[in-house]
Amino acid sequence: MNLANPGVAAAAADQIDWADKNYLVVDDFVGVRQLLRESLRSLGAKNIDQASSGGEAMGLLSRIRYDVVLCDYNLGEGKNGQQVLEEARVRNLINPSTVWLMVSAEKSVESVMGAAEHQPDAYLIKPITEGVLLTRLNRVWHKKQVFRMIDQAYAEKDYLRAARLCDAQIGNDKIHALDLLRMKARLMEKSGQPAKAREVYEQVLEQREYQWARAGLAKIRMANGEFEQARQMFQSVIAENRYYIDAYDQLAASYQNMGKAEEACAILERAARLSPNSVPRQRNLGNIALKLGNVQMAEKAFRKCIAIGEYSIMKTPDAYLGLARVCGQKNDPKEALQLLQAAQREFGHEHPDMLLRTKITEGLVYHESGDYRRARKAGDELEEMLKQSAERPDTATCLELATLLFAVGVKDAPAELLCYVIRNNHDNPLLLDEVQAIFEKARMGEEGLDLIRSSKKEAADLMNQGVLLWKTGKLAEAVEWMRNARKAVPNNQRILFNAAQIMLSHMQQHGYDDKLSAEAYEVLHHVDHLLPGQQRFAQLMEQLAQLQPQPAEEAA
Repeated sequence: MNLANPGVAAAAADQIDWADKNYLVVDDFVGVRQLLRESLRSLGAKNIDQASSGGEAMGLLSRIRYDVVLCDYNLGEGKNGQQVLEEARVRNLINPSTVWLMVSAEKSVESVMGAAEHQPDAYLIKPITEGVLLTRLNRVWHKKQVFRMIDQAYAEKDYLRAARLCDAQIGNDKIHALDLLRMKARLMEKSGQPAKAREVYEQVLEQREYQWARAGLAKIRMANGEFEQARQMFQSVIAENRYYIDAYDQLAASYQNMGKAEEACAILERAARLSPNSVPRQRNLGNIALKLGNVQMAEKAFRKCIAIGEYSIMKTPDAYLGLARVCGQKNDPKEALQLLQAAQREFGHEHPDMLLRTKITEGLVYHESGDYRRARKAGDELEEMLKQSAERPDTATCLELATLLFAVGVKDAPAELLCYVIRNNHDNPLLLDEVQAIFEKARMGEEGLDLIRSSKKEAADLMNQGVLLWKTGKLAEAVEWMRNARKAVPNNQRILFNAAQIMLSHMQQHGYDDKLSAEAYEVLHHVDHLLPGQQRFAQLMEQLAQLQPQPAEEAA
């Protein structure tokens, strides 16, 4: 298959009217902005906006929908071009059909790979001639038109419709057939049909050894729990192409799923050396290094994460809290407390659990630096906070809180927290091992095993009773049972999925119901928030959409 056919691209380009489109040029040098503007004008462009900084670009992007964005990578103080693109995507400020050309004088592997990870439509090295600009615009615009409807369906999470559009387009467009197959495979995975995705990847690999197809097969293996096979495949991808960064992240994840934290850490360190400007990667490296007790590596990763994340939408409190833990272990509680204050100031308004998380970290810092009196005081305050609310934090926060409370001599509250974690994750063996390790450290090994066993049974019984009612046709009772189960274990993904499935079955047999449909959507979006991109999510969302009455039916 040939990906590029200049003759066809040129013929398509003849039909492109560049005059009626909206353009944004982002560069911190006025001279460069003027040159790019003049190049666009020579193509017939009329509506051209300019921004001299990342912040100014974000302001324009939030108000105007652009067809074409030319954005420099280095924009001086504030957001760089990579962070502008990242935030525009996260906040849905650009259409799937928007053409994004990243422009830079940088030729270093670090910069090019950092930008490439965020997948602009093209990466142009300065100086840019009018001919190069026109060629790239034509090529990318033509491809965007091929994918316009597919991308729109993808953005709406209607993955099966997007896959059908891919099939329709493959027959008409030999130039982009390979890209369409790649998109179709991703859509099959997203829609919960990994077997069909595997067929696509294998079809591609029969023609040629493409690393993305090999990596796609490995991801399916990993999703199936075949971690060793996935590991081998990701390693073979890296052996073929040492710059395939996503394969490093996936290889690290496969090691973590196998309980091999040291190997995962080593792989993430290699990836961070190749492409160091990824906020999530540096954060993951810091977290795993901290768990392993590699204080030096954790400190380096967390400091890098904070530095590169200053203007990034991907920044979270985790690096600040992690670095505070590092400072506690280095017996520097003063800097640790400064970091906790910064985290509270930076994230307190958008993270409701920030006060709880900073207080937990404060207690751990005091304990790790030997100030047991202040650690106990933090523990007492946290115990009081637990009594005041029935709500419990996320799994990672629960584990940290239980660790601290055990360390300062509390027994019942942390044991109850860990039982809550187990009930919400009763089929996650790695997490159960982590919980048991916390019990062991608190010298409650035998008691911990009993609590884990009983909590697992409690969650399984809750789920199985609801499923039994469903299978025996008692749908109304099954819906109500699962409502109560969700109250008891609000974050158990299997129970949430089964609850949505039972509501669907109720509507399939007894007719569409607005309230039940809204409840099912709410449950599914909660699962997607807990762990995005699960296959069953797409399947159930598709079934729910099919139940929605058509406008003609509503009118009737």
